[in-house]
Amino acid sequence: MSNTKTTGWLGWGLFAGAIILISGVFSVIQGFVGLIAPDTYYVKTSGSLFVMDVQGWAWWTLIIGILLVLTALALFAGQTWARVVAVILASLSAIGNLLLVPAQPWWSLILIGVDILVIYALTAHGSELGRRD
Repeated sequence: MSNTKTTGWLGWGLFAGAIILISGVFSVIQGFVGLIAPDTYYVKTSGSLFVMDVQGWAWWTLIIGILLVLTALALFAGQTWARVVAVILASLSAIGNLLLVPAQPWWSLILIGVDILVIYALTAHGSELGRRD
């Protein structure tokens, strides 16, 4: 038994795990929609639009979603490696959302903010996830 106690900051780690789990489930659903009905997935924007293959994007989103769900479950189990993977995935999510600002500005900025909160929670206070009783 370690001498360190868990503090109220444990909630930040659990928050990060919950956000990653929710994001993963949404990504899995979004990936399936893109694979099942690629002709009905549209993005309308004024100005420039990134041209991408919908099925390629759907596979990428599905794989990332599955990784997010597995990482969240490992975070809840207190695995140290999951913190590292979660920070990497949240960083990639923030970068990806930065690229989507022209198409979905408010949603992208909100998700970038949430990704930053997740990174903060896991880097500053995530070690308590492995110590909780």
